[in-house]
Amino acid sequence: MVLEATMICIDNSEWMRNGDYAPSRFQAQADAVNLICGAKTQSNPENTVGVMTMAGKGVRVLVTPTSDLGKILACMHGLEVGAEANLAAAIQVAQLALKHRQNKRQQQRIIAFIGSPVKYDKKFLETIGKKLKKNNVALDIVDFGESDDEKPEKLEALIAAVKSSDSSHIVHVPPGDNALSDVLLSTPIFTGEEGGSGFAASAAAAAATGASGFEFGVDPNVDPELALALRLSMEEERARQESIAKKAAEDTSNTENNNASSSNSDSVMAEAEPASNAAAGDKKEQPKDDDDLLQQALAMSMEGGASGSAAVTDSAMAEAGAVDPDLALALQMSVQDANVSSHTDMSKVFEDRTFVSSILNSLPGVDPNDPSVKDLLASLHSQGEQEKKEDKSDKAEDEKN
Repeated sequence: MVLEATMICIDNSEWMRNGDYAPSRFQAQADAVNLICGAKTQSNPENTVGVMTMAGKGVRVLVTPTSDLGKILACMHGLEVGAEANLAAAIQVAQLALKHRQNKRQQQRIIAFIGSPVKYDKKFLETIGKKLKKNNVALDIVDFGESDDEKPEKLEALIAAVKSSDSSHIVHVPPGDNALSDVLLSTPIFTGEEGGSGFAASAAAAAATGASGFEFGVDPNVDPELALALRLSMEEERARQESIAKKAAEDTSNTENNNASSSNSDSVMAEAEPASNAAAGDKKEQPKDDDDLLQQALAMSMEGGASGSAAVTDSAMAEAGAVDPDLALALQMSVQDANVSSHTDMSKVFEDRTFVSSILNSLPGVDPNDPSVKDLLASLHSQGEQEKKEDKSDKAEDEKN
């Protein structure tokens, strides 16, 4: 296996906008560059590849020589197309980048894609070629796109000046149905000086046969390891897609269940709301009923207070008589004494003429000098005097006894 450090020069001039190579010159060139980068890194793990542009704002190195294929492929995205390609400056910058490679045991190679006209004369290009040969730098040229009468001759002269022991190559790719990358599969630029790696050989065989009879476009007889790796990768991808689809279905079902439960809860809440409103209304009306009942109870208690107390007293005396006759007699005497004392108190109040006169004066519509009022007060006073006499006689008899 050849150990190489390769710099690939991309033509991103205005001429790359043409569509004579599907889908465009620039896109066809980008596909070919990706294919060559993959072949170079697969042929030897220590191989390195760098990418640079020849047009735009100037010659620019996108990636210095590296073995990271992902980094190499990522630099191809977002490239600007414009201006004219500067082939001479690009070759010199590529040679300088290869000179500063990390592994000095790597052979140096430059691959230039030229799809625009070449403005340099033959002698100038030959001078560049001799300088590359002196520094042991191989040069591969992919001639496509513009094909005037002098362009092939200039490029052939450049390759002739660089060529040493058949290490440099040139490929002319005319417009046609075949993609630019498919044409390069069978050329030494892709396969290398020693026939290339298994990756390059399988890719070339697939392109030659159309890959119609093999899975993934790879013949297992040519490269069984690559075919197995592709099959395993496809199975892993299929399993991943199935797991994603299953997870999506589960998420959808969970979402539907959540929506259904939320709708059920909403309906239950909607049904319960009128009932709660009705219950709240009943509760609001209930205090009014309680107030009415309380007022009725107060009225009844005021109306039947005296009769109720008498009934209670009579019932208490009846129960006491059933239990103990002496207790019943004592209760009856205490009730009579209470009645007499209350009556006596009222008599004492009415005996105070000044107090009674003040009360009568405070009452509206009552004349204390009215004869009927005076007669009533006199009768009350005489009744009080008679009661006093009776009380005195009762006390005298009690003392005698």
